[in-house]
Amino acid sequence: MSSIKPQGMPSVAFWTTAGVEVPAVTTDQMREIDRIAMEDTGPNLFQMMENAGRNLASLAMELLGAEWSKAAYVVLAGPGGNGGGGICAARHLANRGLQVRLCLTDPAGLGEVPAFQRKVFQGTFGQEISPAELASEHPNVVLDAVFGYGLKSAPRGASADVINWANESTAPVLALDIPSGLDATTGEARSIFINARWTMTLALPKTGLTSDRIGELFLADIGIPAETYRRMGLKYIDPFQNRYWMSLKSQSARAAQ
Repeated sequence: MSSIKPQGMPSVAFWTTAGVEVPAVTTDQMREIDRIAMEDTGPNLFQMMENAGRNLASLAMELLGAEWSKAAYVVLAGPGGNGGGGICAARHLANRGLQVRLCLTDPAGLGEVPAFQRKVFQGTFGQEISPAELASEHPNVVLDAVFGYGLKSAPRGASADVINWANESTAPVLALDIPSGLDATTGEARSIFINARWTMTLALPKTGLTSDRIGELFLADIGIPAETYRRMGLKYIDPFQNRYWMSLKSQSARAAQ
């Protein structure tokens, strides 16, 4: 695996507000970065998921401004790694005494690490609800962690139901990594997809995040060291400075300013 883009893929560039260029990666490249981290350089999946969830919770509170402590939060989480990050975010929010509802699309299908995150969440005052119970919820913000970069087919079943509910809700949506239902490499919709006001992508931006469907874009640090990116042949300069997440612009958005 290398940083060379697939044939036919347009070149995509992202920039921080400080002018640091951040390389964009495809789904396959991000999967390889995760593999190198988990099998060789670290951090492991538990650590990356914890970092993702904490950053998601932190950003959600900041985006709500002065109303963060009075707000109602609904977190939608799938059974995979992205869902685990959402479950972790729900716990961090609940630990601050906030009104948090966690809705799992497939509780029985949770992977080992997301299932552990659910166990820890159950020690908080946050409440777990089913997709059917969403109809009675009227949150101030929705956190979307149903699908991440590994989406392979159109959302269906409970996943489709919660995406439809989020889009029909008047609450703004903060998506984790990429709005659920969008292809991380191309930005194309599989069918239905989350209409996000904000997206917090993880580690590196994905090539599909130039779509106008993602809302305002943020980049979050999940602890992957520079050596991991070096092994991928990526030109990487740490963009975070004294922050753990920051605003990010695509080349086209930057040119329009």
